[in-house]
Formats: sequence, structure tokens, C-alpha cells
Amino acid sequence: MFNLMYWIWPLLVLGGFVIPGVSGIVIYTPTEVVAVNGTDVKLKCTFTSSQRASLQSVTVSWNFRPLIAGNEESVFYYHDVAYPPNEGRFKGRVVWSGDIARRDASITLQEVPPTFNGTYICQVRNPPDVHGNNGELVLKVVNKVALSEIAILAAAVGGACGAILIILGFIVAVRYFRKRKMDTDIEMRPEEYEKADPTLCSPAEAVHLIAIKKEKEAPSSDDEESEPSSGDDGEEEGLDEEDDDDDDDDDGGDDDDDD
Repeated sequence: MFNLMYWIWPLLVLGGFVIPGVSGIVIYTPTEVVAVNGTDVKLKCTFTSSQRASLQSVTVSWNFRPLIAGNEESVFYYHDVAYPPNEGRFKGRVVWSGDIARRDASITLQEVPPTFNGTYICQVRNPPDVHGNNGELVLKVVNKVALSEIAILAAAVGGACGAILIILGFIVAVRYFRKRKMDTDIEMRPEEYEKADPTLCSPAEAVHLIAIKKEKEAPSSDDEESEPSSGDDGEEEGLDEEDDDDDDDDDGGDDDDDD
């Protein structure tokens, strides 16, 4: 018996490499898919095969197993063309989304309700490569999307950065408008800012100071020459004329005496 098994095991191993079709077909599906109630969701299923995949050789079947106890239900079948279900909960809710040439056997469920919660089984056969595993995924239909921790962290960081940018923009805008308002006030009401500076004077004061300066500079040499003679000069001229008259009288008197 021992000698017989010693010879059988090498033959089985060699047969696994020589006999075609025993390598099996491998199917890949995600473990879990989450969909929002009333939306469409794609159930991804891909496969690898040792044989050439063609529309005539490959068959795809999808089945559904509910979360609670219940029988499996056919969801979709494909062989050369699509065969959607004619009855049951999936009637009018399943469309083909795969591509056999690319080894894609995916389907899309439309407007999923909560009753679609359960396990979906993807089975692919490509004769003579008919052995292999089946792909299984769990669909969860929820009322709203649950954010992951990474999404929450990204949202928090993005919100913080946005808040900082808003604050900086607000500060810059306030400073800009304050400077602009100050420049406008200086142009519209310069006297208030001139009073604040003791070294400055208002335009009216400047004109007054200029007038005073001109009055102080007015008595010049030319003005003195053109100025009319004063009363003292008139008196002196009158005295000179009287003296001349007296001299004339004296001369006349002398003449009379001579006669």
C-alpha cells in the first residue's frame, strides 16, 4: 500500500501541470459595497482564466442571498447576451456593466432600496476552465453616506486652512479701507489734520500772514520820496516867504529914505 501511494502522488502532481483546464478560474470582488438608498451602485466582478475569454465561451451568473434566512435568488445571467430577471425584487433593476474581452463581469443595480441588503455571489465559467472560486460581496444600503476618518480629517484640515485664509483676507481688507478712508478724510477736511500738527497753518492763516508781511515791507525808500510833505515843511516855507517879504520892505524903506 505504501509503495502504491509512493507512485500515485508524483503522477497526480504531474497531471496538474499537463492536463489542461485544471488550473481553475479566479474571481475578484470587493468584500463590501455601501450605497445610498435610491441611488445606483455598481457591483464589481473581474476574473482571470487560463483559456481565451470570448462571448460564446464565458457564462456569468449573479445570485443574491438575503441577510436574514432565505433562499438564494437569481439576480442576473449572461451568455453572449444579457438575461435580466423577469420576476422578483430585481426585475427592471439590473443592467449589464461588464466587458468579457477585458474579463469584467460587473453589473449595476439601479435605485437600490433597503431590501437589496445582502450577499451577492458572482460566478464565472469559461470552459474547459470551469473550476475555481466564486466571488462574494456584501451590499449595505444606507440612508446617508458615512464619512471615513480620513475624509473627516481632510475636511477638518481644509476647513481650518479656509478659515485662516478668510481671516487674513478680512484683516488685509480692513487695513486697506482704513488707509483709504484716512486719505479721503485728509483730502476732504485738511484743516482738522493741520490743527493736529502745530507746525502747519490753515490756508486762511497763511494768507493773513502774507498780508502782514507785505505791510511790514511797505515803507521803502521810494515810498518815502513819493510821500507828500508834512505840515512842518509847509510852516518852514511860510517862514521863508515872510523873511523875503521883510527884506523887500526894508529895501523899499531905504529907498524912500534916500528920496
